[in-house]
Amino acid sequence: MLKFIAQFIIGGLSVMLTAYLLPGAMVQNFFIAMLVSVVISVLNTLVKPVLVILTLPITLVTLGLFYLVINAFMIYIADYFIDGFAVNGLLNTFVFSIVLSVINSVFGVFNRAFERKSKKD
Repeated sequence: MLKFIAQFIIGGLSVMLTAYLLPGAMVQNFFIAMLVSVVISVLNTLVKPVLVILTLPITLVTLGLFYLVINAFMIYIADYFIDGFAVNGLLNTFVFSIVLSVINSVFGVFNRAFERKSKKD
């Protein structure tokens, strides 16, 4: 349960930091950032696998680069459904998805290191 709460907070922090770093993105507050994180997680769980399967031929032809389009589309859907979260423009949506992935990866490395450290103690 504690791990779930930590991931929930880390997701919100990732969205807040990404919106802070990019001039074309806006998040009203931390609650909205956590809501965006949850919506993106749900979309990645339910919608993204279907899109990946449907677009597999074009993803293979582009050597996986079309996967970035799918990630940006998930951000665009979250932007559409959540008031208080906005990413302006197609390019900003792409950049937001890339920066969010990098920040989530960095936070994930720190989270795994913390988990290993706490298991040793």
